[in-house]
Amino acid sequence: MKKIRDKIEQHILLADRKWKELPAKRQRVFTKLFFAGYAVLTVLVLISIGMSTGNKTNTMSISHITTISDHTAVKRSAQDHKVDSTIKK
Repeated sequence: MKKIRDKIEQHILLADRKWKELPAKRQRVFTKLFFAGYAVLTVLVLISIGMSTGNKTNTMSISHITTISDHTAVKRSAQDHKVDSTIKK
């Protein structure tokens, strides 16, 4: 685990060193491009959410909830009816 952490730290330090070696003007251009990409992705996600929620009707279907215990109870009652038992319930 320590080796992985050290390798990640080395990569981060290398990337930081490369970033600092870039001229300030180039850093600003990259920062603006990254921010523009982030803003475009944010707007696209918001539009997607708006379209997906706007197209649907606001109705909720309510139905019977079945659980595992309900299924076993049905199986047990079916088995009880099939077996001819002399024990009275």
